[in-house]
Order: sequence, then C-alpha cells, then structure tokens
Amino acid sequence: MGRPVKHEVRLSAEEEQQLKVLTSKGKTNARVVKRAHILRLSHEGKTVQDIMDALHVTHGTINNIRKKYCDHGLAAALFDAARPGRPEKFDGKDRAGITGIACSEAPEGHAKWSVRLIRDQAVELGVVDGIAPSTVFYILKKTKSSRTAKGRGA
Repeated sequence: MGRPVKHEVRLSAEEEQQLKVLTSKGKTNARVVKRAHILRLSHEGKTVQDIMDALHVTHGTINNIRKKYCDHGLAAALFDAARPGRPEKFDGKDRAGITGIACSEAPEGHAKWSVRLIRDQAVELGVVDGIAPSTVFYILKKTKSSRTAKGRGA
C-alpha cells in the first residue's frame, strides 16, 4: 500500500461535469485537457503511478495540479495565471513626441529622417532620456508612419 495522498482531490458533481465537458470538447488547449484528466483520475482514486502511465506526465506535474486544486480551486488548477510581462518603457507621450519628430521637416543637410536622426533629436529635445534606434523604428511602425513616403503623415 502506498503513502497517503498529500493533496486529495474531491470534486463536486458540478466540477466533475465541467471536467467532462472540457475533456470531450475538441477546441480546448491540450495543457488544460491534460490537467483536467489529472484531476478526474485523482478524484477516481487512481495512484500517482497510474496517472503517470496513463497521461505520460511526471510525478511533480501531478502533485502541482493537485496542490493548486486544493489550495486555490478548479480554475487555478486548470488555467495558468496571467503573466503581465515587462511594463512598457515609453508611454503615449513619448511615442507621440517621437512620431511628431518623424512627421516634421528633416534637418538641414538631410533629405529625410533616419531612425538614428530621430533618436538623436528625441534625446536632444528631452522627449526621452535614451532610446535605441530599433525602438524608434518599432514605435513608428506601430503608427504606420513611413519615412520614405512622399507625405509625412503618421
């Protein structure tokens, strides 16, 4: 006889029904389906080894899903938490300033703006403290600005 289960999964009838629907649908993320199967098999009393063999997952994965279910509920066990990512370095005011520079007349001695010229002008005018030319390019790309077009509209 194996060790007692540390995080025992006891699904309500409603949760069981939700998992059945999730695993029978064809449009669900594979990761979510696998997690639902882990929870269903755990609820049915299958051992960790049985679940590992049936679903080809590791012992740690099973324990993590069980623990998330016991600690935070069904949604936390099935779906990953949102990952906000790194905050944007340049806000709308900075982007508008860079776009404004790109829409203005090119400096004397230049036929048109280059991303390096825009970068230098933005730093010189205090629009930004520092910025890479590639970032200037992406900011202008998002505004659909074209430095090579006849007009200067952003």
